[in-house]
Amino acid sequence: MKCKSVVFTGHAISRIFERAINKNTVTQVLESGEIIVEYPEDKPFPSYLLLGFIDGKPFHVVVAVEIKQKICYIVTVYEPAPLYWDESFKKRRE
Repeated sequence: MKCKSVVFTGHAISRIFERAINKNTVTQVLESGEIIVEYPEDKPFPSYLLLGFIDGKPFHVVVAVEIKQKICYIVTVYEPAPLYWDESFKKRRE
């Protein structure tokens, strides 16, 4: 995802500390991750769920993007649990 600047929301910062996830992990997923879900109707900006693998571990990053200025707002980040996600970590289990 191409971003001129990246802003971590308060929620994202809390989750990063709570889940002991490195900020570099988040930026790596942002740079090289795959968009697996689009939320075009989200407000105030459309958002996306990205999947990336860092050192073999899956990570999900939710990012809202202000399109005109290309500002990416990190909403949250987590390691997807196999209990809730399929083996590819791209689809929720039913």
